[in-house]
Amino acid sequence: MRTSSLTACLLACLATAATPLALADDAPSFAGKDSDLMRLDNGMVIEGRDIETPDGYTSGFRLIAGFSPLRLPRLDLAAEFSYRESDEVPTRMGDNSLLVNSVSLGGSLMAGVRIGRLGLYAKSGVAGWEGDAVIPRDALNTAGTTRVTGLGARMEFNQLVSRLEFEEFDASDMSHLNLFTASLHYPF
Repeated sequence: MRTSSLTACLLACLATAATPLALADDAPSFAGKDSDLMRLDNGMVIEGRDIETPDGYTSGFRLIAGFSPLRLPRLDLAAEFSYRESDEVPTRMGDNSLLVNSVSLGGSLMAGVRIGRLGLYAKSGVAGWEGDAVIPRDALNTAGTTRVTGLGARMEFNQLVSRLEFEEFDASDMSHLNLFTASLHYPF
């Protein structure tokens, strides 16, 4: 089964199993209050975010679809799909310095809990990647899959939303995608 059809199947299963959120104003533990792309009548929240690393080598996007079960209103369940493209990342292979381009597609399952204004979540999944050397040309041409894990927290004070997240790829060739991010959001 291809990754795109697996993701579509997973999102369809989540959409049919979703039940209304107990508190419509509460954002899921993994989401910001103002970052929803769509909030469906059955309680599913679909959120999208751009990805850009501080070093400027990697860009991409994440698409997250999740819901809170009716009988467990503080629990959040979600699926995340991500795409990352890295251009001319400096790396080493043995004693040789390389510039590498890589593309990564990943999917993760997420679970979170909301405790008052604090939301905590964890994710686990897999990512497939393909990389090739730019300089020296054809020195490296690899592909593979790796495990992705992450932890995050969201804190809300009135309209101010702060977020911390750590995400790790379990392959040394993809270590440039390991991220620790922090952000503050104040919608006005």
